[in-house]
Amino acid sequence: MEKLPEIPLQHARNLMLHTLGLAQNRRRQAGKGDLLGVIRQINFLQMDTISVVARAHHHILYSRLGPYHTAWLNELHDEGKLFEYFAHAMCLLPIEDFPIYWPEMLRRRREGYFGSWGKEHREQLAEMLQYIRKQGAVKSSDFKSERAGPWWGWKEEKILLETLFYWGELMIVRREGFQRVYDLRERVLTGWQEADGLSMEESRKARFLEAARSLGVATDAWLIRQTYLPNGQKIIRELADEGKLLPAGITGFKKAVFIHPENKQLYEKAQTGALKANATKVLSMFDPLMIDRARVKELFDFDYRIQVYVPKAQRQKGYYLLPILHQGDLVGTLDAKAFRKEKILKVMTLRLENNVKPGETLAKGLAKEIRAYANWLGLDEVVLEDVEPITLKEKLAVLLQSD
Repeated sequence: MEKLPEIPLQHARNLMLHTLGLAQNRRRQAGKGDLLGVIRQINFLQMDTISVVARAHHHILYSRLGPYHTAWLNELHDEGKLFEYFAHAMCLLPIEDFPIYWPEMLRRRREGYFGSWGKEHREQLAEMLQYIRKQGAVKSSDFKSERAGPWWGWKEEKILLETLFYWGELMIVRREGFQRVYDLRERVLTGWQEADGLSMEESRKARFLEAARSLGVATDAWLIRQTYLPNGQKIIRELADEGKLLPAGITGFKKAVFIHPENKQLYEKAQTGALKANATKVLSMFDPLMIDRARVKELFDFDYRIQVYVPKAQRQKGYYLLPILHQGDLVGTLDAKAFRKEKILKVMTLRLENNVKPGETLAKGLAKEIRAYANWLGLDEVVLEDVEPITLKEKLAVLLQSD
């Protein structure tokens, strides 16, 4: 199979930023339908409970849409246009992808924790299904049992609900606060039949193809880590042999890379240098661009580690450490915290990479991004604490004051 001409490293970065929706700033106000479009574009929307600033799923959408009404996400879920399941992590996915994940639900009935636990609790699982069939949707907090199960100290009813969810018997129909509300699959996906699900091989191929489309350019290792599907090299080679993945190349990059055929025109545009990335953004630590730290290091030469799970004494540069993207490069990090009562966004630390100069363009882009982000969060003031180099702090202080 013929290999597409190589593209320079920076052009490959720009391609990935375009397909992940991070290359340009949005020019028009986002509507509710745009959220669904973004989730389809990036393949999955990772959810997280940490709310030091904004929850990860909202931050990820903000980085692509700018200011939007966060209630729209719950509304799309309530309307049945999204469903929740484990993809790269626990994610919101377009409802049309449900058949892709059905084989994974069947696998979990046989294997892993929920497979083995479920085999020992068939009667209780059946009773829980019957209860929901009669009573309607439930939350785990609806059950007052104190019987602790073996997993995270969850009570038994919570494990029953989670097992049935991972098996595809229940779906999460919405979140109340951040609590999951479970209901029967047949009440959520009316008319859907188990025969509508893909086979395991079809499912794995579909997930690799979706990952390739969203990433723009990818090695087989990147595709495998993006999907959490180990030992996928054989299937990826089959997709290439079938013409469903196209072999390509990055100048000076020793590993083979692939692109999705839908991205061929973008790849050709990147090859000519016409694909530009000019946005400045502060990203979520769980942004699709950042979740594969090995890929970030290989492609962007940016060494990033999420600090919220690191013991305090070992943390570097702060706790809620967010990457800074500027004109196609990852140029630094900032540690931020929202003080909602005082309506203050505090930048605890901000550090640039050693080779990054704190020029006017970077300062203006960063000040605009931080101010807009604070406004979206309903915060009136931005406070800068430990910012290096000091010249950048001085520029940001002036720019933020003049907004």
